Amino acid sequence: MFASAASLNLTYHYKHYLFTISVAQEKSWNRPQETWTYNGQPVIPPQELRVDGDTIPPLPTGFEKHTTVALDRAAVMQTINDVIASQLNRDAGSVTIGKSASGAITFDGVGLPGRSIDISAVADLTMEALKTNTANIMLPVSETPPQVTVTDPELAAQGVKELVTVGESDFSNSPPNRLHNIAVGLSKFNGYLIPQGSVFSFDKVLGRVDGTTGYLKELVIKGDQTVPDYGGGLCQVSTTAYRGVWEYGFPITKRINHSYMVSHYAPQGTDATVYPPNVDMQFRNDSSGALLMQTYEEGHNAYFLYYGTKDDRRSTVVGPFVWGWSPAPPEKMQLTLDLPPGQKKKVGDAVPGEYAAWFRTVTQDGKTNTTGTYSIYQARPLYYLVGTDKLPTGTGSTAATPPTVFLDE
Repeated sequence: MFASAASLNLTYHYKHYLFTISVAQEKSWNRPQETWTYNGQPVIPPQELRVDGDTIPPLPTGFEKHTTVALDRAAVMQTINDVIASQLNRDAGSVTIGKSASGAITFDGVGLPGRSIDISAVADLTMEALKTNTANIMLPVSETPPQVTVTDPELAAQGVKELVTVGESDFSNSPPNRLHNIAVGLSKFNGYLIPQGSVFSFDKVLGRVDGTTGYLKELVIKGDQTVPDYGGGLCQVSTTAYRGVWEYGFPITKRINHSYMVSHYAPQGTDATVYPPNVDMQFRNDSSGALLMQTYEEGHNAYFLYYGTKDDRRSTVVGPFVWGWSPAPPEKMQLTLDLPPGQKKKVGDAVPGEYAAWFRTVTQDGKTNTTGTYSIYQARPLYYLVGTDKLPTGTGSTAATPPTVFLDE
């Protein structure tokens, strides 16, 4: 392998998806290769010099045998298949959209688009990147539209006829209550119709968040602390909704990132946090018709599918550009009357700080516009509450100022 590229981390880009391969860890990519020279020039040696085994016959004057390391293209392709294609590739779906006797919108099937990467082309791009010491590769992905059938004439008259865009996110390693809240939150948006020209408010559609609306207590962000409260995990839902409209090019009118980096929303800068009614995610439907939402979850993935009428806009998102990394602050401890004396409870993990930026370029009606989306993630300390039976004078078990709250950890 090329010595200068051996320490590279290759990052493969497709929309908000990032796949990273550490070249140093891919030992299978290194294939010993025998080369020969005659008086310093590469040659194909006589057959009698190309023998099996560790011992070669005496070489004529001027002939030299060398063993170098070459890239094994088949091994590169296998890694790309295992790391990238296995995650991205899927068949196109089909959906029939109609209405029940009561007038409720119904979905039979799921209209996810098909995706397929050209593994051979990605292998060529990878080998070229290693030659040129290039760290970033744009993935060639072929998309196949789903089959969408709309049987209700009223929906068809409003422009609901095809898949416009999809928002996706991965909620792997979520605890049971978080999984429950994500499922409940997704159900609130299934079948919701966004009129043409209107501004969609995530909070308005979501409605009340507490035990009476089906939510369980799960970790939410409150200032420096991460503590249980109703609806923890709903930011997975808002982030999924946001990614689809952001990647397509709809105007985003409100979006706030989490106060610190949360692993569920990698890559950083593509999240949208909510806390009704104060923190919202909003966008304007400036397409030529209504947008109909279908929400869906499978395995550890959440989806927002938007059906409507596509226009001529073309959008690309590039990022994240990160800078300003800062270490987590020193460990923080706070006395509280809410725990038995001496008992210790962790309410916040140590998290470094960082700035992240994504740039979106939208071309529509012959005009091109590029905008940036910036996120500031604060560094947070490892935070413990410690129980006591008496607080020192002038202290309290909670902060005097109500903390900022986000529906996620």
